[in-house]
Amino acid sequence: QVQLVESGGGLVQAGGSLRLSCAASGRPFSRYAMAWFRKAPRKDRELVATISWRGGLTYYSDSVTARFTISRDNAANTVHLEMNRLKPEDTAVYYCAAPDSPYTDFVEWNYWGQGTQVTVSS
Repeated sequence: QVQLVESGGGLVQAGGSLRLSCAASGRPFSRYAMAWFRKAPRKDRELVATISWRGGLTYYSDSVTARFTISRDNAANTVHLEMNRLKPEDTAVYYCAAPDSPYTDFVEWNYWGQGTQVTVSS
């Protein structure tokens, strides 16, 4: 049974930083691509960042490029999202996601964590 547990959210002032973590369990972590999404009130869910199963390829949405960094620690079965120069528009619930299919980066996101709230005050 795949489980994803996010942590690290909180309240921060604009310009500040937060580091989100997602602990994965239930299967060999290193075989799977991982992603972070976010959902803000009255907005559609947004794909924020992805990291390939090998860890060498990353993707970022235009809204976070050059401010956020996704990384993975296969030894700890964890994916991180380092968020710098935060803006009020980054306020959202952030979700970790994982696919069903291993050894590929062309995936659908089938498993989701419970989310962690990030609030950025102006």
